[in-house]
Amino acid sequence: MVEEVLAEAGASLASMDVLAYSRGPGAFTGVRIAAAAVQAMAFARDLPVLPVSSLQSLAQGAWRVHGAQRVLSVFDARMDEVYVGGYALREGVMQALDNEHLCSPAALPATLHGEFFAAGNGAGIYEPQLRAQCAITGMDASLFPSAEDVVPLALQLYAAGGARAPELALPVYLRDEVWKKLPGR
Repeated sequence: MVEEVLAEAGASLASMDVLAYSRGPGAFTGVRIAAAAVQAMAFARDLPVLPVSSLQSLAQGAWRVHGAQRVLSVFDARMDEVYVGGYALREGVMQALDNEHLCSPAALPATLHGEFFAAGNGAGIYEPQLRAQCAITGMDASLFPSAEDVVPLALQLYAAGGARAPELALPVYLRDEVWKKLPGR
């Protein structure tokens, strides 16, 4: 499948200098598959990797699709929690305003209170809780990260010397105990 997509673009894995991937946070299986797939391809071709935040790429997409310049990226993390990050546009690329967080949607860090366009499935699910803490200027709960939005972020990371060895292509979960079952389950 990767070879087919590259062929459509007139490229090949052999022509790549670096591989970028969406490192998370997000769904456990999806984040793990992305990291494992890019790690395998990078090892096979002796290429460095660029880990791009899925929350940041969602914010980049909100700018591309809606022209949003301040974005609150929100994914439903289940268990009444969200993965959340705040971003502001600088020179055509979304930049983090703070670290990414795993928190209750009703208890966002103070650094994420303010005026934002809200993006991601968690924004739709927890809209009232977010509006109680932020001035939401618009919302797209159906927006998901896109490879198209990983590219400008990866290019910026590459220019800043952010390429890593393939063995460092690891997922970011934010939840330390993703494997444990909840009581009663």
